[in-house]
Amino acid sequence: MKNKKKLTGEKIARIVMNIIIVLALIVILFPFYWLLLTSIRPKSEIFNISSLITLKPHIGNYKMVFTERAFARYILNSFVIGLETTIISIVIASFAAYAIAKTNISPKIKNLVLSLSLAVSMFPQITIVSPIYVMVKNLGLRNSFFGLLIPYTTFSLPLAIWYLTTFYQGVFHEIDEAAKIDGCNTFQIFYKIITPLIAPGIFTAAILIFISAWNEFLFALVINTDDIWRTVSVGIVMFQGRFTIPWDEISAAAIVVMIPLVLMVFVFQQRIVSGLTAGAVKE
Repeated sequence: MKNKKKLTGEKIARIVMNIIIVLALIVILFPFYWLLLTSIRPKSEIFNISSLITLKPHIGNYKMVFTERAFARYILNSFVIGLETTIISIVIASFAAYAIAKTNISPKIKNLVLSLSLAVSMFPQITIVSPIYVMVKNLGLRNSFFGLLIPYTTFSLPLAIWYLTTFYQGVFHEIDEAAKIDGCNTFQIFYKIITPLIAPGIFTAAILIFISAWNEFLFALVINTDDIWRTVSVGIVMFQGRFTIPWDEISAAAIVVMIPLVLMVFVFQQRIVSGLTAGAVKE
């Protein structure tokens, strides 16, 4: 009887948990469903909040986004800036993280350096947007890719350094010593032996940096004001007119913007998970 009651209790708990998970998924996914629904609805149905389907679906909004707007250019700008930011941040962060992890200094000093670097990324963007804007303007980098690389890299580097340091610390010192015995210098140990071992962590950090750069709004809004240099996040906001807001076009553009990120996470989810969990093992 006790075993039956125990099994019954486990089944009830499992059913309740499944119900909670389903409800949570509905709450999380419903905004995305409504966004997709709005993107394929005709204008006459946009404000019909009582209907969860549309009887006249069409893709005209998606066509208008690319034909009536410079949306393809916005996507290209975001991709280029995101890729450049990712490459620069990963290269610099790899050198810095390796130096912090493998240098024979006090752990307290290492923690202090990491904490100070991480504190930089904690500053609200609105508090430093003015000095960064002045600096970029004085350097003549407004309305260019390089103008956004400065703030994007500034905010990406601390987190990347903190993240990759954990992975470099997880590589046993015996590997370094064995490589030195084989005649490798410090740089060869870094890029030929140690860095390939933490590839999952580098890959995960790169994806997170790219997503952050792709979604960034404030600096892109302030620094690149010419339409040809706008990113997707700013370009979508500029869809609204003086007296009207084209929710159908905005929704279609938002769906297009989300597709690369969703595909990236879906395709590389195993690498992301392995990268996030691999850093948990330390020497």
